[in-house]
Amino acid sequence: MAFVLVGTAGAAYLYLQHLNDNITSVSDDGASTGGFSTDKAINILLIGTDKRTGSGNKGYGDANSVGHADTTILLHVSKDRTNATALSIPRDLIVDVPDCPTTQEDGSTKVIAGTEGVRFNTSLGQEERTPSCTVRTVTELTGIQADNFMVADFNAVKTLTSAVGGVEVCLAKDIDDPDSHLKLSKGTHTIEGEQALAFVRTRHSVGFGGDLSRIEIQQQFLSALMRKLKSNDTLTSPTKMLKLAEAGTKALTVDSQLDSIGKLKDLGLELGKLNIKNLTFTTVPVVDNPAEKVKATVVLDESTAPTVFQMMQDDVSFTEVKEKAEASKDAAAAEAAKRLKGTKSAASEIRVQVMNGGAPAGSAQETLSWLQNDEGVTKSENAGNAPAELSRTTLEYDPDQADQARKLADIMGLPGTALKPGKSVENSQGLPTMTLTLGKDFKGAGVSLTATTKVPDTVQKSTADKVQCAK
Repeated sequence: MAFVLVGTAGAAYLYLQHLNDNITSVSDDGASTGGFSTDKAINILLIGTDKRTGSGNKGYGDANSVGHADTTILLHVSKDRTNATALSIPRDLIVDVPDCPTTQEDGSTKVIAGTEGVRFNTSLGQEERTPSCTVRTVTELTGIQADNFMVADFNAVKTLTSAVGGVEVCLAKDIDDPDSHLKLSKGTHTIEGEQALAFVRTRHSVGFGGDLSRIEIQQQFLSALMRKLKSNDTLTSPTKMLKLAEAGTKALTVDSQLDSIGKLKDLGLELGKLNIKNLTFTTVPVVDNPAEKVKATVVLDESTAPTVFQMMQDDVSFTEVKEKAEASKDAAAAEAAKRLKGTKSAASEIRVQVMNGGAPAGSAQETLSWLQNDEGVTKSENAGNAPAELSRTTLEYDPDQADQARKLADIMGLPGTALKPGKSVENSQGLPTMTLTLGKDFKGAGVSLTATTKVPDTVQKSTADKVQCAK
């Protein structure tokens, strides 16, 4: 929607003021980063609620729903804008919802107590939780803090699809779902309005009949919508663009950092740089909840979910897109890789002092114990806190200690960029020693800091340029 609003930038001033008046915004309560930046990767949290407000919507299921986070997608757009990842978060995923400071109507702040071991969708609506509570829950879950958020209800699906002139979807079989009211024959259809809403709500008639199957059909729908929005048929039609701008500004609720057409347009300019063939849809890896006899909820798949989260944190593409890089960056990367090449000393020869430069309290001692007891780095010592906090872990060494540095990097799982040639310091015995400073990226003793560059084979993913048929 932000991308579409770029097309209205040249419209008359009064019309833009009208669009501004359409926008509904709510406080982020300090849960987000404070807004996206044009020179950094962008993380937008998209929240679809099950609130049944609006004409005809009370006939769907729970007419009294407070509006839970039933369809949630964390959209990560790479720093160089060559690729993006849209990560769906299952509504029935068991998570811990943290305490949530929430601004009240009178301007005061109320802290809504968190709850442990509950469905993700209760992060919104339940106990009067606002979208900022969902933002905090996603940060707790993934380690990724959203820059901004957008919230849409049932009406958004209906009005946006009608404004764009319908979205083309494909079915691999006939579907007649009395719960979502979707009745379509096998093949390709252009859907909008009520029919589009029925399509994204259906689950009993596709896949395994659960929420994970519905997520897949929603991803297929959003891919089709993206293709339509980026098509010449839409971009060259002033009528469609204005209809979309009107519908979108009325249908979406945004955070207070996106509360104007100008801000949405700026975001749209960044999103418009993306080629949808490099927009990957995927889902948080999960498994059935082992604590339940009747399977109703899911829990994180600890074997793959951390890798997916880390790849997004490290701005790693889920497609084969080649990252843009200036010559200087290429040279720096080559130099960093070269630091890891060469002979390595024995672990027993490594002399290193460990300092805490932003890692969790106790990390230096934890790492020291692990190095000495598990890895044989006996000539190591705890040097306390570093003079300043670092965002990344570093290993500073004298050129004469390069063999030791390469070995310690191998043991720690440090990337070449973490190795910093410099001067050695003296340890407690007066001998030259390297300095390992644990930064904010430190994940624990024995946890590699080398960025993962390949999506696990078991992770489901698809790209927005591919037409898929719901099965």
